[in-house]
Amino acid sequence: MNTAINRTMGPLEWAMLLFLSVLWGCSFFFVEIAVKALPPLTIVTLRVLLAASALWCILFAMGIRPPRSWSVWSTLAIMGCVNNVIPFTLIVWGQTHIQSGLASILNATMPLWTVLLAGLMLADEKLSLSKISGIVIGFIGVVIMIGPDLLVGIGDSVLGQLAIVMATFCYGLASVYGRRLKSMGVNPIMATTGQLTMASVILLPIVLWVDQPFNLSNPSMGIWGAVIGLALFSTALAYIIYFRILSTSGAGNISLVTFLIPVSAILLGSVFLDESLQMIHFIGMAFIGLGLSFIDGRIWKIKK
Repeated sequence: MNTAINRTMGPLEWAMLLFLSVLWGCSFFFVEIAVKALPPLTIVTLRVLLAASALWCILFAMGIRPPRSWSVWSTLAIMGCVNNVIPFTLIVWGQTHIQSGLASILNATMPLWTVLLAGLMLADEKLSLSKISGIVIGFIGVVIMIGPDLLVGIGDSVLGQLAIVMATFCYGLASVYGRRLKSMGVNPIMATTGQLTMASVILLPIVLWVDQPFNLSNPSMGIWGAVIGLALFSTALAYIIYFRILSTSGAGNISLVTFLIPVSAILLGSVFLDESLQMIHFIGMAFIGLGLSFIDGRIWKIKK
């Protein structure tokens, strides 16, 4: 089976990447509502469990049969740990020690890990000067847009910051390791469903022991709406698109979504929360766009 990827993304891949950034940007809205009534670990568990349940219904409706290979399910279990359980937990814990803005800046280091790991582990995603330059320029754009003054506290709560960085390392590792699923011939929807199913299996006994959710008061319809939105749109649909881009364009390109998420979050905030856009936001977006153009390479005619 051909496992090669397109180093330069086409219009369809760019459109999917932008849509993915919006879906993951929306997760901030859903989580902000849900945390008012539910513990973080319960939210994470409901997120993956409801998403997996919805995707199983889609799989059965489409007539897609689950894989029977132990190697496929073991790969999905590792993806569930590395791409969901560990980073979700690290980010939730880390944000109890540092500001969310600083966490967002640290989260934008994910492409650095992904490009580095892909360059070391994947034959068709070697490191190049254009990729490294684009990542650095894009990261500067994220820092500008969120606010460089947040870096004043970079020396505080070291463990919290390390937790966010380790989460981004896990995301980068998952993007590289997830390429195995294409070589195994796993359908993107099946890959998403299997990963979230294994994450649910891992998280369920932990949340029952730690949060004891059955003893919590029944959430309001608004809270349930936020959780369902988080599960169906920011998780189930988002990961279908994630694996689709990963299978066609590679780990380095999929990691660019972390630069676009702050853009989506700011635009969504201006539309739905009546937050005003400042000049610094547009300057940051310009840097992000420049960084993406270097990584893509077509405008500058860069050989990648």
